[in-house]
Amino acid sequence: MNHSEADLRVVERLVPAWLEEAARHDARAAREAREEWRRGSLSAESARELADWVTARVTDTGFNEDEGPAPDGPVRISVADKTAVHHWLAAQGHDV
Repeated sequence: MNHSEADLRVVERLVPAWLEEAARHDARAAREAREEWRRGSLSAESARELADWVTARVTDTGFNEDEGPAPDGPVRISVADKTAVHHWLAAQGHDV
């Protein structure tokens, strides 16, 4: 598996969690992003939202319970996952 395939696998694992969370905050924007995802091309706004979301949701930091964030989301997101999402978005032509 090459680097871009590995990045895509991470994106495919995390996008459903992002869309689910987004739907709780802005149903219209989440519907639009879901349709963009299905068509295979995120808008610049959706790409920024995904990049911001994955950055804010990094839970697997190597910190212990006293030092770092508690994983409270539906998926564990590592720093490497965040990097993979950012690489994938950049490969799609997004400036993140």
